[in-house]
Amino acid sequence: MTKPPAETLAAAAVIEDGAIPSTSSLDLGVVGNCALNALIDKLGRVVWCCLPRFDGDPVFNALLDPSEDGSLWSFQLENFSHSEQWYEPNTAVLHTRLFDTLGQGVEITDFAPRFPSRGRYFRPLTLVRRLHPLSGAPRLRVLLRPRFDWGREIPVITRGSNHLRYVGSEQTLRLNTDAPISYLLAETAFVVSRPYNFILGPDETLLNGIGDTARTFEQETLAYWRSWSRALATPLEWQAAVIRAAITLKLSLCEDTGAIIAAMTTSVPEAPGSARNWDYRYCWLRDAFFVVRALNSLSELGTMEDYLRWLGNVVVRSAGGHVQPLYGIGLEEALPEITLDHLPGYRNHAPVRVGNQAYEHFQHDVYGNIVLGAAQSFHDERLLHRSGVEQFQHLEACGERAFTLYDQPDAGMWELRTRSRIHTSSALMSWAACDRLGKIAAKLELPERARYWQERAATIGQRILSEAWNEERQAYAESFGGRDLDASVLLMVEVGLVTPTDKRFIATVDALEKYLCDGPYMRRYEAPDDFGRPETAFNICTFWRIDALARIGRKKQAREIFETMLATRNHLGLLSEDTHPVTGEMWGNFPQTYSMVGIINCAMRLSAAWESAI
Repeated sequence: MTKPPAETLAAAAVIEDGAIPSTSSLDLGVVGNCALNALIDKLGRVVWCCLPRFDGDPVFNALLDPSEDGSLWSFQLENFSHSEQWYEPNTAVLHTRLFDTLGQGVEITDFAPRFPSRGRYFRPLTLVRRLHPLSGAPRLRVLLRPRFDWGREIPVITRGSNHLRYVGSEQTLRLNTDAPISYLLAETAFVVSRPYNFILGPDETLLNGIGDTARTFEQETLAYWRSWSRALATPLEWQAAVIRAAITLKLSLCEDTGAIIAAMTTSVPEAPGSARNWDYRYCWLRDAFFVVRALNSLSELGTMEDYLRWLGNVVVRSAGGHVQPLYGIGLEEALPEITLDHLPGYRNHAPVRVGNQAYEHFQHDVYGNIVLGAAQSFHDERLLHRSGVEQFQHLEACGERAFTLYDQPDAGMWELRTRSRIHTSSALMSWAACDRLGKIAAKLELPERARYWQERAATIGQRILSEAWNEERQAYAESFGGRDLDASVLLMVEVGLVTPTDKRFIATVDALEKYLCDGPYMRRYEAPDDFGRPETAFNICTFWRIDALARIGRKKQAREIFETMLATRNHLGLLSEDTHPVTGEMWGNFPQTYSMVGIINCAMRLSAAWESAI
């Protein structure tokens, strides 16, 4: 049995006056296996888990419905006092210890099985929970209360000798367990005098005994994650933070199709009472590119190879026509946005939305994100399936689209619903599409195509540098001819349009600090949008600022802000989308891939070299 690290004590949940904390909190851990994810709070309660896909029905939904009608899976310890929670280092296996007022306790080990078997990765739609007594004779109740159809359907429960079945109209779950079935059905408290195992998944029988299966699954899953983490090319500093971020990004991959979701939740608002409640359980081409790029920097190439399978379908199907900014995990085009009024929402902040209207948007940066996401596959000789002329020709169709649309109004990367402009960030990514196509053509020894795309990149680049610059603000503005500021222009250096020594870029960094920053935190933009002025800081923008500061030589300041962002993470090292600049509290969907990407990118940028230590 593992011992929690010393820092876990600072992450303990302590109950005062006997009040059990709400299930609506982002003090959560995530366990998963690239087929399912579950969010588990400090008390070991499963408060969010969608099945049979990341964007499916939340069979545990207490994160958005903390009432008695919500669904969760809890081990409720009698006379509960406090808890400790930590990850097994370098893995996606989570430990939670619950203690009562007498010092008696239990440990819960949570994971989703993932390991190689029979020439493939075994990743069943299964959540395993192992319960071990620590001391004394603790008593607890098991509250296993799944619901279906977004909480509207209470399943019919049937029992067997060592299992329970939760039968719904669309899916059935089976719990295999060596705990007393009668106690589970009646939610009766019982003494935890020995280890118990709980395996929740499809309505299938196990090939081996329950205890043996759970133990083997845990050992194999630990071995997989340790091996995976061991292969990462981490920086010298902040290794634990980088590894945790990398594992979290890996868990955002749906290995079945190769899609990468932006976050695991829906409708956690960007700010309290803002109604900025969105469903992020889909694949944005923009976000996925940043995930692939961050993992590639750690020499983790498997995620990119999986994603390119998914992206290739998008590119071929588009045939040089319109590409949506996002699609469903299974390449679904229509993601109609509806509200579910029967759910109270995160901390009672309605609405709860399913689907995302952004699929209808025209966001012209998408073509650059496609090319950028695929570019490494033409240059990296480590890949099993490198791209060639045929794939290049498909990407050229995206490049033509980028060149046609780069100076046309769109909704922009922030997906403004009622305002259309020629966004600098969209033109920038169109430039990147043409620039990278020129580099790919040179690699493929196609000199005429290389010149063609270099000329087109030069045309777009000149327009951006002349028409996005605002002399009054002494900064690159968010749109051609505009004056409002936007953090996305910080990407001008990252994608290579300008150098860090460019005087206008340095002036832009200064202007953004003055008008968009609340101390260390950075908001996306200054102009009011459909919901007013943004209240919270957008974490990836803060990380873009850190990167820009480091590039222009202000590395000490960049490190200070980076340490602040690391302190903003929850007790398990995870970040959501937004940070409240006054309270420091996390808001927005969770865990946010953009934010975890920022941790990796900034650590790689700021870390001392390995040579300085060894």
